Amino acid sequence: MSKSKVISTDDILATLCHSVTGVLSSASGNEISYSAMVQKITRTCMRPDIGCFVLFDGGFTGLVVTNFTAQAAMEIYGDYMRSMGMPEDEIAHSHLSDDVSNVMGELMNQIVGDFTSKVREQLHTSITQNQPKMMAINKQVQISVDTTMDRPQARRVTFTTRNQNIFYLELAMDKTEFIKLHDFDIVEAVDPDDIIENEAKQKADKEKAKQPKQDDSDDDFMAELGL
Repeated sequence: MSKSKVISTDDILATLCHSVTGVLSSASGNEISYSAMVQKITRTCMRPDIGCFVLFDGGFTGLVVTNFTAQAAMEIYGDYMRSMGMPEDEIAHSHLSDDVSNVMGELMNQIVGDFTSKVREQLHTSITQNQPKMMAINKQVQISVDTTMDRPQARRVTFTTRNQNIFYLELAMDKTEFIKLHDFDIVEAVDPDDIIENEAKQKADKEKAKQPKQDDSDDDFMAELGL
């Protein structure tokens, strides 16, 4: 009998970390990395300078908190806005700006969407979440999940930007294990943008193939005459 594969809380955390680095790196062009060492913590908190929390429910219950320093938030925000073609004079220069909170909140929403998609594909379960909202804070705020968690676990992961600015992700969820009873194929999510891009490329290739080829016989004849 083959040994069943067990997916633990820390495996789910690793999936979330991949979503964070994947979405932020792609959106901002900034190479985001995270530490291989994870901290066990006793409680989750929102900390200065700018933070966000998201509640999960469904296949499992949990809480995700992200805490950005002002420097890390402004680096990611600035890189993202520049990649979108925003003029420098229209980019906010303070993490207290509403534009920074809105953009970082939208990026967090993309991270959550990517994570829930991965959970659905890899764990064959579904989770729902509230709308993330970034906010600038100047004091530490303790966040807890008001649910029946029998054995809550909390973890903190350190992330680093290209300019060595730091931000943190904290996850709190009930200790859980997903046991894989039999093998199954993981169906990758389809990106609509990729479909549109491929369709446009195929159409361009077909149009190019339809164009008549230029007759070079006259040029060859003239070349033979030395003209």
